[in-house]
Amino acid sequence: VVVVKDPNEKKNKKDILRRNRSREKRYAFDYAFGPNTNSETVYRNTTEFLIDGVLDGYNATVFAYGATGAGKTYTMLGTDTQPGIMFQTLKQLFDRTNAIEQDSAAGKEYKVSLSYLEVYNELIRDLLTSSSDYLDLREDPIKGPTVSGISEISVDSPEHVMRLLQQGNKRRTQEPTAANQESSRSHAVLQIVIEQRDTAPGVEQAVKIGKLSMIDLAGSERASNTQNRGIRLIEGANINRSLLALGNCINALGEKKGRGGYIPYRDSKLTRLLKDSLGGSCRTVMITNVSPASFHFEETINSLKYANRAKNIKTNVKRNVLNVKYHISEYVSLIKGLKSEISLLRNKLQD
Repeated sequence: VVVVKDPNEKKNKKDILRRNRSREKRYAFDYAFGPNTNSETVYRNTTEFLIDGVLDGYNATVFAYGATGAGKTYTMLGTDTQPGIMFQTLKQLFDRTNAIEQDSAAGKEYKVSLSYLEVYNELIRDLLTSSSDYLDLREDPIKGPTVSGISEISVDSPEHVMRLLQQGNKRRTQEPTAANQESSRSHAVLQIVIEQRDTAPGVEQAVKIGKLSMIDLAGSERASNTQNRGIRLIEGANINRSLLALGNCINALGEKKGRGGYIPYRDSKLTRLLKDSLGGSCRTVMITNVSPASFHFEETINSLKYANRAKNIKTNVKRNVLNVKYHISEYVSLIKGLKSEISLLRNKLQD
């Protein structure tokens, strides 16, 4: 339970109309972490349970939402000494895939690839390349919303991923404001795709594809607090507009009774990109960062309302499985592989 007390309560008591009215707010969530909680505890209670599902072909999404300067990027990325939940999740992911691949009885192999992009002023940019070109968001009938021309890099270790993320973050748009010296001016979306295949497939091969999205949203901000002017003010307006679109989608999904309710995914590039993550076959975790400072009272209330509404979303989780039929020419290599495996097993039996 999170309790928020009004910092202006004494002033309100002098006001006759508000004397008997309390502005104390209470919100109940799955977990609430204090200011001294380390990243590992946050990871264990929020994200760890998603990993088995992703390896088995389910989609999963982790959001970090909150006001500017509340600690979203620290929660997601962390520091060299205190790595955030992105690194912890990836480390666990690679540990599990390596353990399964080494187990000969399981007969599974994995391919892990990632893409990293930012949504800045309603424009999408790839953070893994030095190019500053903006990319188009298109609708694929099979994959759903996809970014054309995005670079997908195969990775083999969590350290490799973190190197790519650090490079990408240097390219991410950040500018100082009165609220935060290193304010993120864009939403960063890391998408990791894990393909699971059988090492000795038959005539048909079932490929399970799990997608893990980890999103560091830009901070919601009030112009009066950030004292933004000019370009920074336009950036702030675009950030708030995309977060409002995200809030509208969360409201619509939470209130949807049965089928047929309209969800405004197309109001923003961010919501259109995360269509699968929000209302589709996906397990979603929202981590809301709030500041205990009285200066941020209004932002804290808004962030907690946002998270409270997200609890009402009911998703229908489905596994992503593709059945791949082999061409006749590939049967020869399949038979060779099976023959070599049979001879290997025969030798083991003789031993």
